[in-house]
Amino acid sequence: MTNSIGEIEHAKVLLVIGSNTTDAHPVISYFMKRAHRRGATLIVCDPRAIDLVRWADIHVQHRIGSDIALINGLIHEIIEQGWADEAFIDEHTEGFEALRANVERYPVEVAAEISGVPADEIRRVARILGEAESAGVYYTLGITEHISGTANVEALANLQMVLGNLGKPSAGLNPLRGQNNVQGACDMGALPDVYLNYQKVTDEAVAAKFEEAWGRPGLSRRVGLTIPSMMDGLEDGSLRALYVFGENIAISEPNTNRIQALLRDAELIIVNDLFETETSAFADVVFPATSWAEVEGTYTNTERRVQRVRPSLAPPGEARDDWWIFAELSKRLGYDPGWRSPREIWDEIRELGTSYHGITWERCEDVGIQWPAPTLDHPGTPYLHMDGHFTRGRGRFVPVDWVPPSEPPDAEYPLVLSTGRRLWHYHTGTQTHRSAGFDEVFGEELIEISPADADALGIADGEIVRVSSRRGSVDVKAWVTHRSPPGICWMAFHFAEAHANVLTIEAGDPITQTPELKHCAIRVEKVPAQPGVPGTVPS
Repeated sequence: MTNSIGEIEHAKVLLVIGSNTTDAHPVISYFMKRAHRRGATLIVCDPRAIDLVRWADIHVQHRIGSDIALINGLIHEIIEQGWADEAFIDEHTEGFEALRANVERYPVEVAAEISGVPADEIRRVARILGEAESAGVYYTLGITEHISGTANVEALANLQMVLGNLGKPSAGLNPLRGQNNVQGACDMGALPDVYLNYQKVTDEAVAAKFEEAWGRPGLSRRVGLTIPSMMDGLEDGSLRALYVFGENIAISEPNTNRIQALLRDAELIIVNDLFETETSAFADVVFPATSWAEVEGTYTNTERRVQRVRPSLAPPGEARDDWWIFAELSKRLGYDPGWRSPREIWDEIRELGTSYHGITWERCEDVGIQWPAPTLDHPGTPYLHMDGHFTRGRGRFVPVDWVPPSEPPDAEYPLVLSTGRRLWHYHTGTQTHRSAGFDEVFGEELIEISPADADALGIADGEIVRVSSRRGSVDVKAWVTHRSPPGICWMAFHFAEAHANVLTIEAGDPITQTPELKHCAIRVEKVPAQPGVPGTVPS
């Protein structure tokens, strides 16, 4: 996230795309609503009529998976009408002529045909963005969970550089992180190709630095595996053991029937978690971990703010801090990392990191500090690329082209399923399903289906339907609603009893391998009533 949460309410224009903000990031949505009350123009691009649309000045209802065509169409119109920030482009970017040539293939009429958005509406949005003093773009998994996820992000970066909306307040390119410490986990190197602070494992100088610090020569220069590659490794035998830490992959990954079969057949599964989960049922070893209320350490939130946390409860039974479990396991495998407390770990992070170097334990005592803070007297960085100064020197335009989703609907599976999150539950419900209050408010999964599709299929609101894809089927209650347009159904994955990932496809982005959880082909059928069987509704 290039900018800060607090800047949102002072924005002149907000473009929200691929983000159901009120459900997935409710606190941030308050800042957006406050900005709108202050006079900001709020543009929401989403195939569904999500709750934030109630505050929007414009709801751009584009087809699922058409983001690049829509964005390239906006860029084409902005350049065509002379709204591009030529000074910013000349002074701070490279590759603009290649981008200009690329978007020539996406005039407004072409973008409209692909995206389903009327051409005049695309022109209207382009004018608002082009004439605005500044605009902030906010996105999340609705942009990244596609086979074109990386290219989607690059297209948004192109848009913001064309407009000169990087390196200044209340603007920028702002991914809203899906969980509370995703940013921190990535910063710490929980990615297959980097050490902490995004230092490449393939870089000889980086590897040498870590070898010296850890007293371990010969560290691998090989890039590790993503989760989809790990699943493939379980299947072909190249990976024999899996350590699952704070993740419930038995229902959070696409095509869960396959995932559960692989877990069942794996040679060794280790699970590190707070509670029993659908994944721990496959485990050979379970390490009981402490919760967020029982630990000391730091979180780094979506705006890059490092914040201290302290325990308010004593851990129950044999539960132990995650860092302690890792350290003890490491010692038994022959290497003692030397950690005796979270503060010692933090000192190592500061020593070996770059953006974190100036953030001492004491400096993040109260409200925290936003990285980068490279020196002890650095105040932190509210927004990145100040005055157009990019880390790599100049911002690089990356021309990208629209590709259709991997599994279009057809005669056998005529509808599209998209997935996401609901306000009342978190991820796979490992914690929230243990709250009676949440389950009372929203106690079972529903599938959103448009009135037009429901009428065509003879389905009434509240009836049980069978939803099938090429990977499996689930029975779930229908929610007939105008939130989803004709042809589109929507589900969350919070409930193991009827969850969307039985249906979703494993096709993923070629760079990140992020699965296309926002689009797959499905069939919806009415389930005949079974007298005396709970959960079925008589027809």
